[in-house]
Amino acid sequence: MSPKCQACREGDAFDVPFTMAFQPIVDLREGRVFAYEALLRAEDGRSPEQILAQVSADTLYAFDQKCRVTAIELAARLGLARTGALLSINFLPNAVYDPRACIRITLDTARRTGFPTDRLMFEFTEAERLDTDHLLDILKTYRALGFHTAIDDFGAGWSGLGLLSRFQPDVVKLDMGLIRGIEGDRARQLILRNLLHLFEELEMHCICEGVETAAEFHCLRTMGVDLMQGFLLARPATGTLPAFRLPEEPRQQAG
Repeated sequence: MSPKCQACREGDAFDVPFTMAFQPIVDLREGRVFAYEALLRAEDGRSPEQILAQVSADTLYAFDQKCRVTAIELAARLGLARTGALLSINFLPNAVYDPRACIRITLDTARRTGFPTDRLMFEFTEAERLDTDHLLDILKTYRALGFHTAIDDFGAGWSGLGLLSRFQPDVVKLDMGLIRGIEGDRARQLILRNLLHLFEELEMHCICEGVETAAEFHCLRTMGVDLMQGFLLARPATGTLPAFRLPEEPRQQAG
């Protein structure tokens, strides 16, 4: 283990209790769940933001590791791997000092619980300013270890197309700001249509997240979006893997 990872592991523990909720990412073409995203939830009624506010530089590594371990343990207990879906875990690139050293606890947890590592997907948000070379080192290491990789909130942060020119993750999750009200916004539709073509050419899956209305859903389906996530389809739930429900097809107006 690198000195930095060792020092971080021996630093302050993150003792604030929390759990994970699971929200499905739906594959509409196949009619099944593509992945379940593990989302931070408090056990005492506090909001996730209140938990995150207690993460310091000294506890960043411990918090990131605790999130991974908790997500895998709960997913294994709920039989997520038997569904054929992926488990999507958010990770903090700035908490990873040496990718191969800092992944050991994750691998040990997967082995201990019997959760297959090829069912793990790690996603990071580009909203945090990052050292691109360090991030690329993490992503390439994770790919070499057999994990799936994803960019979350694409289009809302620092890396954008520059990162895609150097590394193509398995999945790109579009920022919900692009999805909100897309059915009535020609500019957003044009942007999404061209992004879909780009991602297809780069052989990456595209997930539209934050889908909340039937109008958004049907517009996205018309544009050829197959992977969606949002309250319209299923809300996150603790202690279970929630089923998804599709909105009714729009009624055709009589001529």
